Amino acid sequence: MKNKLVIITGASSGIGKACAEKFAQEGANLVLAARSADKLSEVAENIARYGVQVLPVVTDVTREEDCKNLVEKALIKFGKIDVLVNNAGISMRASFSDLDISVLKKVMDVNFWGTVYCTRYAIASLLENKGSVVGVSSIAGYKGLPGRTGYSSSKFAMHGFFEALRIENMKHGLHVLIACPGFTASNIRNTALAADGSSQGETPRDEQKMMQPEEVAMRIVSAVKYRKDRLTLTFSGKLTVLLNKFFPKWVDKLVYNHMSKEPDSPF
Repeated sequence: MKNKLVIITGASSGIGKACAEKFAQEGANLVLAARSADKLSEVAENIARYGVQVLPVVTDVTREEDCKNLVEKALIKFGKIDVLVNNAGISMRASFSDLDISVLKKVMDVNFWGTVYCTRYAIASLLENKGSVVGVSSIAGYKGLPGRTGYSSSKFAMHGFFEALRIENMKHGLHVLIACPGFTASNIRNTALAADGSSQGETPRDEQKMMQPEEVAMRIVSAVKYRKDRLTLTFSGKLTVLLNKFFPKWVDKLVYNHMSKEPDSPF
């Protein structure tokens, strides 16, 4: 990855921050995107110690003009894009019957449309450099999760988008990776939206028992280097995807029973 140019969205925390550090360790230059200028600057300063160039760009991926600006600044400074990691994401937790529809729209705007916008503006340079576009998705993109209708919908949409993009460009050298972590320790559950659109504020899960973002980042960087099509993480995640191919109705019951045991489950 030495001297490659990598753009990472949602780079101020969690998987995005860990990916930034791992790519930097591999010698890649970075353009980091997130909404918080302070957090971005902190991450950029920390990563600069690896001797790579880092450009933080304040970006709200729900705004198409912000995504265009992100790519333009990357090209002005570095002249190319080798890897785009679409990591920015938001979750939600509520029964659909109680959900304000604006919550579902907001989740789609961040997770799906943010990915589409960034990929669209970066695609020309990615094709020119036979680069990689990564979608940080979820096991929820393979199996719908109760209480997360908006989140699962956005991840299913991402999968369809990236699979079509891969096939469309299979003769043009574009590498497309769909990375699906299982439950990973991050602040995504703290910032998840409740039924009325407010922040959930407190995770319903034991974060210490989950895969850590540093391990996820290591696996993603490796998958980019070896140009893998798919990356499915955690034992339970892999088992869910496998069993769902053959016993979907049984897995429905397993998922329901598992998710219903969360504290203050919405169903």
